[in-house]
Amino acid sequence: MELNLPSYVFRIKEQHGKKLIFDEFRRRWVMLTPEEWVRQNFARYLTEIKHYPSTLMALERSLRINQHDFRTDIVLFSRSGTPLVVIECKAPEVKISQQVFDQIARYNLELRVDYLIVTNGLTHYCCRFDQGLQTYTFLQEIPDYEVMVNG
Repeated sequence: MELNLPSYVFRIKEQHGKKLIFDEFRRRWVMLTPEEWVRQNFARYLTEIKHYPSTLMALERSLRINQHDFRTDIVLFSRSGTPLVVIECKAPEVKISQQVFDQIARYNLELRVDYLIVTNGLTHYCCRFDQGLQTYTFLQEIPDYEVMVNG
């Protein structure tokens, strides 16, 4: 499936009639769903184009909010280990709606990151969160890692 991202080469195999993709970040084979396709491509985009260190990236990280378990798609950390960015990936056919932004805002109640990114592989939104004012500012583009860390 073509996305609004650079093209990358992935290891894909079929097992028991299902397609799997090798996740280089988690170092294991995972089910190749449309959402996983977006997650893998976007993670590669972040490391190869936006210079995010892969060692500071966590895919499908567990999160507990008010006795409920959630799983973030991608969390990027600063070099000191503080969460810096949370990313919500949706399948390409999923429209980015207010509900998606509400979901990532819920995650941010716990993570308290400065940047939120939402993507369906075709459309990408990035906003900076002002903790003091509790406001979001949408950015024209996704900043490079160093800009986020020092910005």
